[in-house]
Amino acid sequence: MKTKINKAIKEVLEQFGEKYMIEGQLNKSKVIQDLDAYDKDLLGAFIENETIKENFTITINGHIVLHTNKLIELFEADEYWQDSFTKYSKKIGLTVNGKFFDESTDVVLDFPYKDTILKASMSKEDTDKNDLRPDEPFLNEVIAKEEIDVLLDKKILVNAKKYSKDVVEDIDHVNEDDNLIIKGNNLLALHTIKEKYAGKVKLIYIDPPYNTGNDSFKYNDKFNRSTWLTYMKNRLEIAKELLMDDGSIYVQIDNNEAHYLKVLMDEIFGEKNFQREIIWVLKGVSGYKSMINNYVRGHDTILFYSKSETFTFNKQYLPYSQEQLKRFSKIDENGRRYKPITKTRRIYLDEAKGIPISDVWDDIASPSFGSF
Repeated sequence: MKTKINKAIKEVLEQFGEKYMIEGQLNKSKVIQDLDAYDKDLLGAFIENETIKENFTITINGHIVLHTNKLIELFEADEYWQDSFTKYSKKIGLTVNGKFFDESTDVVLDFPYKDTILKASMSKEDTDKNDLRPDEPFLNEVIAKEEIDVLLDKKILVNAKKYSKDVVEDIDHVNEDDNLIIKGNNLLALHTIKEKYAGKVKLIYIDPPYNTGNDSFKYNDKFNRSTWLTYMKNRLEIAKELLMDDGSIYVQIDNNEAHYLKVLMDEIFGEKNFQREIIWVLKGVSGYKSMINNYVRGHDTILFYSKSETFTFNKQYLPYSQEQLKRFSKIDENGRRYKPITKTRRIYLDEAKGIPISDVWDDIASPSFGSF
């Protein structure tokens, strides 16, 4: 029976090309990940296979239900997949109880309030109070479902105005090509525009509270990071729904929460859709930032993710300045201009395109000149 099931599983997975089979070897971690996420294409292919259907499904009221948990257990059994891609001894990584992290469905970013919604009133207008709300309740997605449904249902936008070059006028409708600025609680606003813009947004940039204690995020100190992660999780999940399949999102943050945010975004958008960590150089660091008895922090971090693997990056260039052109002073035997680094290493100039924009940005999004 084991050989028959093994053969059936491989037949199913081979339909997906190199997605699950690498040079003829099974990529267990990817299969487990997609089974755990209920990937409809993978589950559908398993159900259509008679051997898998016979051994791993049950029929309830005429509906076929696939035992994904049993399949996952099967893939996690090392003794069953001796030729597994992830079985190779050359693999290096973190393990728990002999299993690599990417082979275990038990390794997740977990924190208090993870399964809840935090409205997160962030302004006097939003709360009708003179201060923020450190005692704002967390609404459990199961217990408070009705309250959450009302909270996140679409709202009527009021006091709409249209700004043109010389005129500001009240309006009662919005055109398809109008640019919108919405003032209010961002979680409510995102859910309000969801019906109209879901799957239509090409790019999202957000600059959330940094949770430094000096910004506007002043919530329960006992679970401060958990509160902040819940706040971000609620907003990133709806942001993902708004993005087109080939869309992308940039989130600017500092070192207080950057690494926690990275793990959270890996979970929401998928590790495979992480594109770059961009360093945003802070110009003119002064004041209290320069007085600290440590390295002076001179940058923020921007985490750049795509929604899916259909995303295509369009490489951008900046034109060279005359000063930079002078640095590329040597000409090789083919007439190409270059800057010598060592006797054997050179950086060549592409005069037609310019300098490719790197993942270190300043106020004009230019790469560090020192790297050239």
